[in-house]
Amino acid sequence: MIGKRLRLARSAAGLSLRDLEARIGNRVTAQAISKYERDESMPSSGVIIALAAALDVSVDYLLSVRDMALEAVEFRKKRLTSKREEAQVEASVLHLLERYLTVEEILGLPSVARDKPREAPWPVLHDPAEAEHAASGIRAHWGLGLDPIPNLVELFEERGIKVLLLDLPSIDGLTARVRREDGSAASVVVVNRGDWGERQRFTMAHELGHMVLDVAPKVGEEKAAHRFAGGFLMPAESLRAEIGKHRKSIGWSELFDLKRIFGVSVQALTYRCKDLGIFSNTLFRQLFEEFSRQGWRNPPYQEPYEIPREQPKRFERLCFRSLAEGAISESKAAEFLGTSVHELNRRMEEPPSLDPGAVPA
Repeated sequence: MIGKRLRLARSAAGLSLRDLEARIGNRVTAQAISKYERDESMPSSGVIIALAAALDVSVDYLLSVRDMALEAVEFRKKRLTSKREEAQVEASVLHLLERYLTVEEILGLPSVARDKPREAPWPVLHDPAEAEHAASGIRAHWGLGLDPIPNLVELFEERGIKVLLLDLPSIDGLTARVRREDGSAASVVVVNRGDWGERQRFTMAHELGHMVLDVAPKVGEEKAAHRFAGGFLMPAESLRAEIGKHRKSIGWSELFDLKRIFGVSVQALTYRCKDLGIFSNTLFRQLFEEFSRQGWRNPPYQEPYEIPREQPKRFERLCFRSLAEGAISESKAAEFLGTSVHELNRRMEEPPSLDPGAVPA
């Protein structure tokens, strides 16, 4: 039966039952589609083909018996504005992740287990500053030392955390565990595709905090995850080595040089310096008043000298490898990557542009 998959695909597309009815040219009614989703009836082959085309999924997807469940979903900062938006985001996560796990299975690759230290989750019982221990512990376990992290996406995927980019309404990101039929689970961080690179990096670190912290209710999970992200991206020793232990003033040139070094916004950097006692409260207020005057504290939160957005590439590499080894067809690879066969062939056959300003496809 196709009920669960049909409902997921419709939710991911953001369509109501009546919207889908219109998309398939009123071949069947919204009431009939509702019955399909409840597995009270089965559509004809012609209707299945029409539904798949309208939802931009394959017929094989709708007829598949594979089952996954999204659990422990945490939305960053605030909940989405409606249950429908939540359902759309969660369905999109399942869609993307299923493709990812399928390619791993085709290649006979075990899904990388999350590299979680034995100490995790670290308790944060009294103060958000206790999250600093977790940030130091993760860095030590992953052998990162105290240096800034050049590419956070690659680090996460090497350590078994899948990173997905989605157009998220009104939130920066979320973290989730996806439970599969065999009982195993995959850890996922989803980041808003439209955010600036520095904001995406902080979101990823923040979501990692949610994964490894056990926060007492009186402390607040968001505050603790925020402190963790600061400690993870800007270790205290490294930051003090660059800026000193106490500062009463700082120039714009120095501030934006530090932004480039640590790959964070000047606002996150300023918060971190205040938390560590490097910036006085007076300097902190002065800087944030100027940030507000410049418009950097309001959507879209754009600052000068933006950090390039990091792109998850492992899934794409696995798709091209599967195609090259004959494990999947061109049409299946294009379906997995959400592109056309023509564009797939172009990306395989044409060398990248020599334009230094060009972004790889």
